Amino acid sequence: MKSKKLSVFRKSYTKHSLLESAVELNPYAQFTLWFKENLKTNTAEPNAMVLATADKEGRPSSRIVLLKEFGQLFGFRFFTNYHSRKAEELKVNPRASLLFYWPELERQVRLEGKVKKLSRSLSDEYFQSRPRGSQLGAWTSEQSKEIPNRQFLDEVNLQLNQYFKPNKSIPLPPFWGGFSLIPDYFEFWQGREDRLHDRIIYRAHRKKWVIGRLAP
Repeated sequence: MKSKKLSVFRKSYTKHSLLESAVELNPYAQFTLWFKENLKTNTAEPNAMVLATADKEGRPSSRIVLLKEFGQLFGFRFFTNYHSRKAEELKVNPRASLLFYWPELERQVRLEGKVKKLSRSLSDEYFQSRPRGSQLGAWTSEQSKEIPNRQFLDEVNLQLNQYFKPNKSIPLPPFWGGFSLIPDYFEFWQGREDRLHDRIIYRAHRKKWVIGRLAP
């Protein structure tokens, strides 16, 4: 059987619209509204987002991470190994973007802004809420570093599981913790018919949010 050409795959977006008269004045309120609607779709990973970073030469990289908390006072929080590629890139270039894609609602949300490291106390608070297996995984993985094989990873994990006694809490690794992206730009994208999508943007200007529209 011949495979279809990619050019024939098309989807018509007809579920919703997005007009300036209907959006919230604050992008955090608009994001909260859309996020709650997305939760109702039973998406497998409703808090999954693409984090895009770049190194000092401008070479970009992206990956899926999980949003763990968001709010107007502190931005959008996620956690990782501080020796990972994304963390090393944020160290030299502390600007990044986030992308949420919610196909069931035919929506995307893009954010751009500065990224700040979370305090150790906040990182520890989240770390202690994780399952034991995830805590051990954080200690086991030298994230983004090349390793010889899967067996190597499993053996390190087994050794750490024996080292950290089952009846004792596992401490926060010194190389692991959180970041928060503080947006100065939001874009809410709603799919529409004939590729004439709605794109409503919010730009931070003098401690206020200015709303605009982009051509699709």
